[in-house]
Amino acid sequence: MSDLPAATHSTSAQVPRPRLRTVDRQQLLAAMPLEDLLDTDHQARIVWDFVSQLDLSPLYARIRAVEGGPGRPAIDPRILTAVWLYATLEGVGSARALDWLCENHNAFRWLAGGVSLNYHTLADFRVTEGDFLDGVLTHSVAVLRDQDLVDLNRVAQDGMRVRASAGAASFHRRGTLEEHLHEAQDQVQRLKQELDHDPAAPTRRQAAARRRAAREREERLRRALDRMPELEAKKKAGEVDKARASSTDPEATVMKMADGGFRPAYNVQFSTACSSQMIVGVEVTTVGSDLGQIAPMNEQIHQRHATYPKEALVDGGFAKHQDIEAAAAQGEGCTVYAPVPKPRDPQQDRYAPHAGDSPAVAAWRARMATEEAKRIYKERAATAECVNAQARNRGLVRLRVRGLEKVRAIALWYAIAHNVIRGARLRARAALAG
Repeated sequence: MSDLPAATHSTSAQVPRPRLRTVDRQQLLAAMPLEDLLDTDHQARIVWDFVSQLDLSPLYARIRAVEGGPGRPAIDPRILTAVWLYATLEGVGSARALDWLCENHNAFRWLAGGVSLNYHTLADFRVTEGDFLDGVLTHSVAVLRDQDLVDLNRVAQDGMRVRASAGAASFHRRGTLEEHLHEAQDQVQRLKQELDHDPAAPTRRQAAARRRAAREREERLRRALDRMPELEAKKKAGEVDKARASSTDPEATVMKMADGGFRPAYNVQFSTACSSQMIVGVEVTTVGSDLGQIAPMNEQIHQRHATYPKEALVDGGFAKHQDIEAAAAQGEGCTVYAPVPKPRDPQQDRYAPHAGDSPAVAAWRARMATEEAKRIYKERAATAECVNAQARNRGLVRLRVRGLEKVRAIALWYAIAHNVIRGARLRARAALAG
């Protein structure tokens, strides 16, 4: 047996320790003014510049706290307007989330300017200033029209169904709604008696809150019953008793959505100037169809800007003969560009005039057969659908508020926020071209 080799021992070279930058939570942060938090070209500054030019006198006139008088100073409506416009651009739709951002996010802190906000004030301001927002939308377009950056000769209109804040289980037939209304009325009376006879202050406050909630429920049920005749009229004979209205959001309507499903929703209508992509008209309807919406939107544009569009680009959902005739009769006549439906008979020329066609409808059929009309109609997708897609990307997918007026206020916020950024780009482009 041969001898085994002697074991050898080798020491490996010592591995150098890595040099690291580790945490030091005792260091002091450099103090800096709020003004230095944002770059000079930050989007929040664009929003503030826009808001600074608005006439807020109607909002200031309603503030009860005045110099020399009692009361806590009110939050400047300019701040509330700015933070909600910027929040809309960033896809923030929750007042609680916005309240947190105003304390922890540099852009929102800069807009708030050191003023403490609360989510109750933010939530109320967002939905109760519809008339003010309507005027701001008109202003956002009028300023650019004065600078020859926007024209209303050609507009594109499209509807967008947005999920309502109502569940399918909240829809009931007339009998169930009447039963729930009686229960709500009894609850209101019972809570009123408790409030009148309970001397304990904390309990009285709780009872007052419960009674207020009961009154609001009673009012919603009344509105749902008031809407039932409209819904019943849309049902076929023998199916009137199947009409349903929501007990939580009476004005919401079950609509067919983009994915083919049916859910409670509102139909948000935007009208956009093709040459600038500025939103020039906003409406919200409780009908899933877009039929009958061209002339009312043209009339709204006339009320805002004292002019009717010369051309309107819409999809097939708007192509109702009465709409085309009504648009042709507005102002100097609005030319409608919309696809002509395919006839049932494949041998029939879809663009040939039909017996009984009015001159406006016959002209529409002949017009859409031309290459020029097809070229013009291509602008609709690049305008209306682009604007709708941007609104979706900013969060206009599901509503957090209930009621037609509040939903319209939300639609106006999205339209104004879009116009703020679009207007800044139009000015920058004009400056480079000049």
